[in-house]
Formats: sequence, structure tokens, C-alpha cells
Amino acid sequence: MKILAIGKNYVNNQEEISANKTGTQIIFSKPESSLVRDNKDVVYPSFTNQIVYEIELVIKIGKKGKDIALEDAASYISEIGVGIDYTAKDVFNACRETKGPWDLGKGFDGAAPISTFKPVSNFPKLDDINFHLVINGEQKQVGNTSLMIYNFSDIIAFTSKYMTLEPGDLIFTGTPAHGTGDIHKGDHLQCFIEGELLLDFKMI
Repeated sequence: MKILAIGKNYVNNQEEISANKTGTQIIFSKPESSLVRDNKDVVYPSFTNQIVYEIELVIKIGKKGKDIALEDAASYISEIGVGIDYTAKDVFNACRETKGPWDLGKGFDGAAPISTFKPVSNFPKLDDINFHLVINGEQKQVGNTSLMIYNFSDIIAFTSKYMTLEPGDLIFTGTPAHGTGDIHKGDHLQCFIEGELLLDFKMI
């Protein structure tokens, strides 16, 4: 399976979307070993002193496709869940300084906790899905898909130009424009879609 993700994909208001929609998407990948499922706690890795959290909706691909047309792209989504895209910021910055790939800063074990998934049919309006993150009882991030620069279909159509998407592939679709921050040992994270708690774990 592939785990893909898009960077810098949300704005603060819809008026900003057109100015930011240049056609170039920042796509990166994470290995399958970065996933954490079933609300298992995540071990804070020893090689970093700074991990940054980002809540993101995660779409699951339901059928094989290549060069998918934009108007057909939504039909390739089978399920939707929520996850955390963790970045080891110090490692990530060191990679960027040498113009190297981001793998070590984005793809470490535990870098992608994900929830269970809901059928896409549960979401009649893909451009109006609410989600939010609570840490230690305090709301930290709030998002709605109406504020995406590149929506689900845009991402699927774009990535499928370069690689075949297959059933079970996951795509992290971006984090709200505000509210990201550092995570610490002992922090309790809870992720919600439309008010329903789907991901609930601690950093240990």
C-alpha cells in the first residue's frame, strides 16, 4: 500500500483559495511502518527533541486507477478517516538544509496514527466535512474541507498522473492553516470528524 500526503493545503478563508491554487501540489509519502492503528499509544522517538502534530482527514482509495479524470476522481474514494501527520521538526529541518528528502523527518515509526474509517457514503458533501483535534482536553485545531486549496478530487487526479492508485492506498489530505504545534510525552490526543471521536491515544 502507499501512504501519500499533501503539504500546505488549507487556507483561512475561501477567498484565499484561488490565489494559492497554482496547480503545483506538494506531495510526499510515508512508509507503511509509520502507521499506528487501533488507538494504540505512540512512543516518542529518542532521535528527536521536537515533534509537531497536524490533524488531517485521510481518504482511502477503493479501486485501481491511473490518469484519473477530475470529474471521476471522487468515485475512487471508498472511506474517510482522520489521522495525525507527525513531523520530527529538527530532523526535517536538517534534511531541508541539505536539500535532501524528508523521509527521516516524516516517515519514522509512529509518524502516522490513523483512526478507523467511515464509508464515503456517510459524507454527502465532501466539500463540507468538519473535523477537529483536542489535546489534553483543549481544542487545538479546527478544519472544514471547504477551506482546502486542492480538494479530494484535485489530489487524486494529480497524483494519479504520476503513479497508479490502488485499493487500500491512503492519502493524508492536509491540515488546517492554524493550530499546529509541538507534542510532548504524556499528551492525550483526540481527533473528531463531525463531532464523532474516531482517534484517541497518548504520546508515551
